[in-house]
Amino acid sequence: MDLVTAATTTDEARRAADVAVLPVGSFEQHGDHLPLLTDTIIACAIAKAAATAYDLMLLPPVSISCSQEHAGWPGSVSIRSSTLASIIIDVAESLRGSGVGRLVVVNGHGGNYVLSNVVQEANVGERRMALYPRRQDWETARQEAGLLSSGHDDMHAGEIETSLLLHLCPELVRDGYQIADHRTERPDLLVLGMRGYTDTGVIGQPSLATASKGKAVLDSLTASFANGLAVLRNPARP
Repeated sequence: MDLVTAATTTDEARRAADVAVLPVGSFEQHGDHLPLLTDTIIACAIAKAAATAYDLMLLPPVSISCSQEHAGWPGSVSIRSSTLASIIIDVAESLRGSGVGRLVVVNGHGGNYVLSNVVQEANVGERRMALYPRRQDWETARQEAGLLSSGHDDMHAGEIETSLLLHLCPELVRDGYQIADHRTERPDLLVLGMRGYTDTGVIGQPSLATASKGKAVLDSLTASFANGLAVLRNPARP
């Protein structure tokens, strides 16, 4: 699948979008069956679907983010939360300078907690930035797609991520996901990291994944995007 926009400057001039969409992923372990780029692929797919459906400016992805909980797993790479915050702020400022006043950050990695603070701070005074998908958007997508696992239990490399990749790029899903299930509570994840709770890197049930579920999840998220976009574009303060 195409991860990076192929639009030209002429294309964007004609589009004259008032909102840009920035996918933020990660480069971290996703067990033996999914690629390190999983979160970036998912963020890009959501962002591209939304930008296409609502005629928005699509930006290339931030592909390395805050994956410190995966430290020690081969291939996983992180940047500091302050670095990620600076990237988002700089991108938003650059967009405003070129006439695109609003930004939707499409986050594909749950460990990017700092993005919530960046978005809150950006909206003091006027509506400038949104973070998507919201928790309720993920939950709605799970229900509409008929997923059997919950968002809490299906934390990493499980049913929803494996389903999305089976839909988007099945050639990147390695065999073995059918027997890779691992469920556990992780009360001290911020202290112990993923290594404290899983030997395989999986916390979830990838055995439940199907391509049709992945398509339904993406369709639901594309539809739900309209709600957040409407709030961002409304200049009135509550």
